[in-house]
This record gives sequence, C-alpha cells and structure tokens, in this order.
Amino acid sequence: MRILGHGYPDIELTGARVLVTGAGRGIGQSTAELFASKGSEVVIADVDTIAAETAAAAIGATSYELDVRSRGQWDKVIADLGHVDILVNNAGVMPAGPFLDEPDVVGQATMDINVWGLINGMRAVAPGMIERGRGHIINVASLAGKIPVPGLAVYNASKFAAVGLSAATRLEFAPQGISVSCVMPSAVRTRLSSGLTLGHGMPTVDPEDVAAAILRTCTTRKGEVAVPSYLGPIDLALAAAPERAVRLVRRLFDGDRALHPEDEKTRAEYEEQVRSIS
Repeated sequence: MRILGHGYPDIELTGARVLVTGAGRGIGQSTAELFASKGSEVVIADVDTIAAETAAAAIGATSYELDVRSRGQWDKVIADLGHVDILVNNAGVMPAGPFLDEPDVVGQATMDINVWGLINGMRAVAPGMIERGRGHIINVASLAGKIPVPGLAVYNASKFAAVGLSAATRLEFAPQGISVSCVMPSAVRTRLSSGLTLGHGMPTVDPEDVAAAILRTCTTRKGEVAVPSYLGPIDLALAAAPERAVRLVRRLFDGDRALHPEDEKTRAEYEEQVRSIS
C-alpha cells in the first residue's frame, strides 16, 4: 500500500467503489459521471428512485434509494455493498426566505438532511474504511458554511455545522489512514438555486466545476476546497474587514438576494418540494 506525499494511503480510482448521495441530478450526478469516466465502480444513491435509476443507467452504475436522514437505510445500503472506498456526501436542500417565515418542519428537514445526512453517512461508512486502513470522505458543504447570507439563516447554520464536522472528523480519522475533505462551492447552477438571482457580482459555478473539485481531493486530500478556488480565504478577509465595509460590499453585490427571488414562481415550486420531504 503506497503512502503518498499527503500522508494517506493511496486509492486507485480505477476499480474504486464510490458512493455518491443525492446523485440523481445536479452536483451528485456530475460527480458520479466523472468518477465513472475514471473507471470507478460508482454507486448512485438518492431519495428520488426514478432519478437515481435514470442517472445510473446512463453510466452503467448501481442505484439505491436512500433518504440520508435514515441511519437504517444507510446501514442496509452499506451491508449490501460490503465496502466503500470513497464516500461523497452530497445530498442537501437549500430553502430560502426570511428566517421568521420559515416553517419549523422545513428548518428541521434542512438540519436533518444537510447535517445528520453527513453524520449518518460517515458513521455507516467510516468503520469499514478504518478496518481496511484506507478511505476518503468528501462532504459537500458550501461557502455559506463560511459566509452568512440573509435569507439563508438555517441553511447557513447547517453548512457551518458541515464545515466544523468535516474539520473535526478529519483530525479523528487521520491517524487511521482516512481522509476527510470539505468542498465548499459558491452559488451553483442547480435546482437548489432555482428562482434566485445568480451572477451580478456573485461567483457562480456549474455542477461540473464542483465535481472536478471533488475528484481532485482524491489526489490532494486537502481539508477544505472552495469552488472557485480563489474564494478560499474569503472568510478570513471578511472577518478582518470592518463591518461597515462588509455591509457596503454586500449592498453592491445584492447581498439580500436570497430574500427576494428573481423568479418567485420557480422558487416557490422548489420550496414546496422541500416541504414535501419534511
């Protein structure tokens, strides 16, 4: 077993078993496609079974129904698979709107999916990785895990939690040869951002950009990766800047855009989908 410069046992992508959650569409689907192109044995998991089956059929992958909030479902999937070399914890939701207007069930679902989904996944997969002495976990968070955004308060809370969870487990698992990376995209052109104003000074990326960053962590094993990469130190810059200056920059770049959807109908449809899974 080779130990590379980053200090972790090497994982050869060809033949590696890669489990990607929320892979029926968006970032997860692009990530599954990219790993498949590298010869990995890809497993697509999603609460939407039709989307999972369709995405899996397109690349010759295996699909599973998985509600990441259910530890029991996780355990069944892992028991069936036997082992996982690389886990991509990607499933998530992003409700937007005034904090006091958000229904409790939506906030609860956000924390359950965005935080407990990661916890359940790592607790289901990491023991087997530790037993084999190698493995890599990628938690897909967001730059909203570093930067507060009005209109995304509970989402912010969930992603701040995801960043902290990743950092702490990275320290715990490192001595056993297991790496944990946290990938933090800016705004991504997916269903989660549907109806919201993108661009206009806000760095916006495509699912394929995030997938590429996820794949790179399998080589670098970096702890935190921003997408785009130049935004990596932005939380330090904001922390060092005077609050008045930060408020001015927020106004210039329409920092309240999550409170005012560009397409209210499209956004309402997404918010209703989140409520339906609550």
